[in-house]
Amino acid sequence: MTKLVTVAMKKNGIVKLKSAVGKLQRSLSLGRRSDSGQDDFDYDSTPVPEDVKEGHFAVVAVDAEEPKRFAVPLSCLTNPTFLRLLEAAAEEYGFDHEGAVTVPCRPSELEQILAEE
Repeated sequence: MTKLVTVAMKKNGIVKLKSAVGKLQRSLSLGRRSDSGQDDFDYDSTPVPEDVKEGHFAVVAVDAEEPKRFAVPLSCLTNPTFLRLLEAAAEEYGFDHEGAVTVPCRPSELEQILAEE
């Protein structure tokens, strides 16, 4: 019985993670140009930091060390190691969160994951 509950909890967590990744991808794609060449994104209501280039999103690595902010390419959303890190972030911090994605790891660990890309 306990094993079934654990499996169900993992599936629920994965579904929530996929939902969060989908929301992140949709929100980041809002800034793309429409067919008319005009921006569909309201830059006044949702400011994007200048260091976060198109096709990237902000991630903050938090551990015992000083937190460090990264601009992470969207391609990392297909990296299994990075996805496991997002799962850990969902478990630790939840999904109701604005701003940069916060992940529970040392900045040096995130740098290694990003170097794999």
